This record gives sequence, structure tokens and C-alpha cells, in this order.
Amino acid sequence: MIDKCSKYKVQYLTEIRFFTMNKDTEIDMKEVELNVLDPEKEPMTGDGQTAGGEKNGSVKLKVPEDEVTFTGLSKEELMKVAGTPGWVRTRWVLLVLFWLGWVGMLAGAIVIIVQAPRCKPIPEMNWWNEGSLYQISDLDAFSDGLGGVEAKLDEINKLKVKGLVLGPLHNVQANQPDTLYLKEINPTRGNEKALVAVMEKAHKKGMSVVLDLTPNYLGAAPWFSTEDVGDVLEKVKVAAEYWLNLDVDGIKLSALTVATNSVDWSMLLAAVHGNHTNKKLLMGVVEDISAAEVSQLANTTGVDLVLSDLLSSKSGGVERIQAMDTLHSQQRSVAWGLGAAQKSQLSKLAMTPGLIRLYQLLLFTMPGTPVFTYGDEIGLQAVGSESPKMVWDIEKEPAEGAANETAEAERKERVAVKKWFKSLSDLRVKERSLLYGDYYPLFSSASSLSFLRLWDQSDRYITAVNWGVAPETLALKLAHTEGVELPEKATVRLSTDTELLEVDSTVSLDQITLGPGQGVLLQFPYTG
Repeated sequence: MIDKCSKYKVQYLTEIRFFTMNKDTEIDMKEVELNVLDPEKEPMTGDGQTAGGEKNGSVKLKVPEDEVTFTGLSKEELMKVAGTPGWVRTRWVLLVLFWLGWVGMLAGAIVIIVQAPRCKPIPEMNWWNEGSLYQISDLDAFSDGLGGVEAKLDEINKLKVKGLVLGPLHNVQANQPDTLYLKEINPTRGNEKALVAVMEKAHKKGMSVVLDLTPNYLGAAPWFSTEDVGDVLEKVKVAAEYWLNLDVDGIKLSALTVATNSVDWSMLLAAVHGNHTNKKLLMGVVEDISAAEVSQLANTTGVDLVLSDLLSSKSGGVERIQAMDTLHSQQRSVAWGLGAAQKSQLSKLAMTPGLIRLYQLLLFTMPGTPVFTYGDEIGLQAVGSESPKMVWDIEKEPAEGAANETAEAERKERVAVKKWFKSLSDLRVKERSLLYGDYYPLFSSASSLSFLRLWDQSDRYITAVNWGVAPETLALKLAHTEGVELPEKATVRLSTDTELLEVDSTVSLDQITLGPGQGVLLQFPYTG
């Protein structure tokens, strides 16, 4: 008797063997075991499941372990299918669509290029047009000679200047032409080996080196006397060839008008502008002449860069704007400085930190090459007629109680002035409108001026300064100039007094009020 509550199993074992007529050949088949569980005969639980956990009526199948893998079509099969009319038509349709898309994208790119506004060609630039020049006239006061200059090149490089103007360094006694030795360096300033070391390190940092060969730099007249000019110019020519062959990047001369009036001037031009690997600079300094005369010198003498004292000799805003109006078209041949022509610091004319910042802003944004004397970047004050001693490590804070309040306030002010200088120098190098952009005067008065710098599709900049002792309101307007327009408002990029004009604030150009000794740099975008 079979118990209904027990589990029944029906097992069929079938062993199949086939034999051929030849008894030596036998094919054995694996045993096939079929286990069938009859769920109807298994005991049920209360939830309708069998005792084995399976629901009543389910069938358990055993899937073979070895599955068949799809290997795709063979090469012969693919070639047979590829030649059918359907696939041929499909390939042609895809090929035509691809080339139509490619031609369409090419046509779209051509249309965009044709319709886009033409970029203005960049003018030819020399290395002295690409940033400011930093002159070190007194190497002892700067860093104890040429060896000290080499040690401070890392610090100078942070100012983003493009060239150093060193010296004069040569041997000469005041007012004695027969003691002039332009190829010898005064031992108190260093030696030739030290100068070469300075040049090599400066060149690695992207800075050029100009040597001041002003003959009688210790005496009253830079070229001794009128009768001596010819002979002295011959010595300058020989010395220029010597130093330029040692990889000096340029020559500077004071009292340029005296030298250019000599019949031997062309010899010096040939020596400087001869066959050199790199472009060499011939820089001349002039004083007490008009902007028109500076322009004539730049046009007719073959000199590469003329540094004048126009900012020092012209104190009115209208006169200064007129000088810029005269010279802006020759900006790649004109250099500007405040005290630089006399090898003195900017602080001699700008007596307060606010005015120092103002004139730094003016020099960096004017059309032409800005020239600074060592210490201008920190507002170094000159005392008396002697060259001031350069101050280093101003960023290093003194130990607590080591400095009095006055000295600490002076240190912090120098740090702030240096930060301002570096921000302006960085803008000058990067912004095309400031580097070689067109110039347009806007407003000028006895103690203020403003002008616009722009280049093609680059951002535009407006410089507005008031060096007077009273506030002044400037109406920034252009004279009728075809193709140039001013917006109603502009953004403050830099300000010498952030309490009066905050950086990134927006101001109206119809009326902008500057406090005493305040300068501001405004910016607005190109709008087409």
C-alpha cells in the first residue's frame, strides 16, 4: 500500500546500446537519467507548497551545462549577403548621406569665416615695445654692484619688465676725454665676467639688457665739449660693437641731439643696426625739447627709442594730452618716464603714495614704452642728490615688537605700491589695447586728463587721472571719430582710492568725479 503523505519518486533508467554488424565497433551512449517528481503526490503545506518548497503544479527542468555559442556568419556567408541588392543600396545611401553632411559642414564653416569681422593685423613689435624698461643707474645703491644685480634678477622678473638698462659702468674721470675707456668696467661696479653672468641669467628669464654708454656721465656735459663729439663718437662706436658682440641687447645714450648732429652719427647707427642675431636697441635720451622735436628725432635720426622728459616739463593736463596727441602715432619709437630721463626716482615729483600710484597708472597705459628707475615699484623716496639705497624683503613681516608703528606703516605702504605696480605691469603685457592699441584723447584740464585705448575686438580701456589738490568732475566724451563710440557706462578695473571708486563697480562716463590725487582705469567690452 503506498502512503499518500510520503514522497514518491519514479525513476526510469534506460540504457541504450547500439551495435553495428561489426562487433569491433561499438557506440556507447551516455546514460540518460530522468527524474520526474510528481508534485501531485508530494505532501502539501498550508500555503499550497509542497514539502520541498515548490509550488504545486511546477515542473523542475535540468538545463544542460554545455550551451551552444553563436559564432556568427562565416566570411563566405558574409560575402554572399553583402552582394545582395538590398545591402548595396543601403551602403550607397549611407555613403551619400555622409558626404552630404561633410559638404554641408564645410559650407557652414566657410560662411561663418566670410561673415565674421576681419581681425586687424598686429603691428610689428620689437622687444622694447612689449613691456616696461627698468633702469639701474647706480648699481651700488641698488645691490652692491653687478653681482648683486644677478642675485636680484628673480625679484626683478616678478615685475614683468622686458628689459634692464644698466649703468653707465665704464671708466672715466669727469670732464676729461682722455680718461674715457668705454670697454672697461669700473672695478667698484664689477667686471666683464659679472656683466656676462647678468646677461645670461636675464636672457633665460626673457629680459634683455641695455648698456648705458653715455661718455661723460660724471661730468657736466654728457659729450664733454662740442669739439670732442666726433672723437668721442668714434670711441662709442667701437665700444658698442664690442659689447653688442658680447650679447648686450642695446645701447643707451644721453643728450641724443648732440650726437645726432655729428657727421659721424651714421657710423654708430651702422654698428648697432649691423648684422646681429637679435634686434639691437639704440636708445636716446632728450631733455627740454618739444613733442614735435621728439617726433622729428624719432623720424629722421634712425634711433629706435627716444626717452623724453615731457611728463616732467609739462605739468598741465592740456599740455600733456597735446604731447600724447603729437606722439601717439609713433608709440613704438617713443618712451615715457617721470624722472627716468634724469635717472631719478618717480617719487621726486610724486611726493605721496597716491600720486606714485597715479603716475604708475599713467605710464603703463600711455601710448609708448614706460621707463622706470629702480625703486619706483615700491615708491622709494630719494633724499638729497644721492641715489637712494634700495629696500629689499619688504614682504617679510618683522618680529613682534621689532619695528615701530611708523616703520611698519611705511613697509605696508611699500608692499601695497608694489602690488599695484605688478598688477599694472601684468595688464600692460597681456592687454592688446594697452600694448599697442590706438589712442584717443577724451578730457583734459589744468590738473587732470583722460584718454581711451582700444584695439580691434579687444576690451577697451579708459585712463582718467586727477593730480590736483581738489576733486574734479570729468566728462568723458570723444570728439567726432568715425567708427569709435563710447558706451554710457564702464566698469572700474583699477582705482587708486577704492573708497571713492570701488573695483568692479559701474560708473557713468558722462560725469565721473575723481578725488585729489586719484586715478582710475575703466574697462568696457567690444560690442561690434
